[in-house]
Amino acid sequence: MKPRKVPAAATAVLMLALAATACGSGGGSDDGKKVTVGIKFDQPGVGLKTPDGDYEGFDVDVARYVAGQLGYAPSDIVFKEAKSADRETLLQRGDVDFIVASYSINDERRTKVDFAGPYFLAHQDVLVRAGDDSITSPADLNGRKLCSVTGSTSAQNVKNELAPRAQLQEYGGYSECLTGLENGTIDAVTTDDAILAGYAAQDHFKGKFRLGGFELSDELYGIGVKKGDTELRSDIDTALRKMVLDSAWQRAVEANFGPAGYRSEPPPGIGAPAAETPAG
Repeated sequence: MKPRKVPAAATAVLMLALAATACGSGGGSDDGKKVTVGIKFDQPGVGLKTPDGDYEGFDVDVARYVAGQLGYAPSDIVFKEAKSADRETLLQRGDVDFIVASYSINDERRTKVDFAGPYFLAHQDVLVRAGDDSITSPADLNGRKLCSVTGSTSAQNVKNELAPRAQLQEYGGYSECLTGLENGTIDAVTTDDAILAGYAAQDHFKGKFRLGGFELSDELYGIGVKKGDTELRSDIDTALRKMVLDSAWQRAVEANFGPAGYRSEPPPGIGAPAAETPAG
């Protein structure tokens, strides 16, 4: 069957209608495409979905900057929750285009996904109750209930290397760990210091917890992309370098971590192998 020809007048009307639709699209990209970004929804200061449906945190600021450099307007960005245990699956299935979710780069994860960056250097630490002076070193975690989230490597690192008799408790989110720490069913929460500082700075937690200051490991955050997508990874690296050079990176650090008194490390070498990035 031959394609039906459309009269010139009808074509003109159709083009005008499409142009009008584009002008009223709210400032999105010219082709109307969206970008779906995985972030954490429950990490204050890092990635948080607020009660009014907005998103805030350092990773959110990074995601918005990168998306902008890739050609997407703010209205083109769709944020999707990326829990620690789901991140590789989200990328492999194509449910997200990239993930900015306190995603530490390690060799095991590199077998499943690729990473742009790193764009942030954190240190694993523990959060304990402010009045608990019995935990002053990693060895003091032996026999204690140590909480982290399912899919995170933090608690297992402590048990394997520093406190083999720690009692691991894995929950679905850090908010549950903090609730347990507050009511005494958990003795310590472990993850990256930036994440812990964000929680401790919340109004309803102020003065209740303290960071151990142990610096148990170096955690280099990368932006996860689908395995083999070298073009996107390279484009994101370029965007991250620009974010550092124009001081947007430093402004995001100060805006999200400054209120908690947390002092971040300088930006790591973006695009360099992990072994070449500066340690803390």
